[in-house]
Amino acid sequence: MNLQTGSTDRESNSHKSRILLVDDDVELLTVTQVGLEKRGFEVVAATTVNDALGRISSEHFDVLLSDLHMPNPGDGYTVVSAMHHRHPKAITLVLSGFPAVQEAAKAILQQADEVLLKPIGVAKMTEIINKRLANPREQAAMNKIRVSEILERDSNVTIQAWLSRLANNAGLTSLPLTDRQRTEHLPLLLADLVGRLRDGPSGQVADSTTAYQHGARRYSQGYTIAMMVEESRMLQVCIFNTLQNNLSSVDFDNVLIDVMTIADEVDSQLKQAVLGFTESAKTQDHRMQA
Repeated sequence: MNLQTGSTDRESNSHKSRILLVDDDVELLTVTQVGLEKRGFEVVAATTVNDALGRISSEHFDVLLSDLHMPNPGDGYTVVSAMHHRHPKAITLVLSGFPAVQEAAKAILQQADEVLLKPIGVAKMTEIINKRLANPREQAAMNKIRVSEILERDSNVTIQAWLSRLANNAGLTSLPLTDRQRTEHLPLLLADLVGRLRDGPSGQVADSTTAYQHGARRYSQGYTIAMMVEESRMLQVCIFNTLQNNLSSVDFDNVLIDVMTIADEVDSQLKQAVLGFTESAKTQDHRMQA
């Protein structure tokens, strides 16, 4: 007869509950991992969001215990969202050292089971985890939406966000252009991006005629190359903000590859725009010299 604590009872079971422990504080992570393992859990540690996402996509877990700030506020929400989509029945617990986390708790708790305020001891964590495992909250798996679908659906949202950013940029607004003149290239560039995402990582990078023509048009409108680079940077920020606003429904199975594809495609489009710009400049110089 086992007269010791419930933790030893857990150790005697053939199945140990698997915990994904995520925290960028290596010292705290190590202490927590050792403490939970002593209480009979199998613990896999991750110190970055990317590491955690990789684990979630390739392994099974019963529990997620993630810091919310790694190192930026809300980074843990990405991990929680991924776990919710990949393992909807897993217990998800979020750790935060900020009492003001209540401001964001409503959104977080749509997918996480509980927000735990630091400091919290391993014994208390174990008590909460065991209670949750004994009475799991059934979570319905959400429909996963590919990044390409989100960007296609919300292309107008992305364009409007881009215009709002541009309105606060004195350098770009110094040119007297209409909103249509500023944005007429964006629907086509976003369509090219969506197509590239749908082709997958094996798809070929094609030169963008739209981007080349956009560069030539920007030359005629009085832009500089530096201004075009700033426009492109702002577009990339707005694209990622659109994805951030859809974290609760994004398909995390391919999100890392999609993010890399987005960055590569936007850079490729900028390259083509610069080529169009410089060719137009050369043509103009030749005409002036003739």
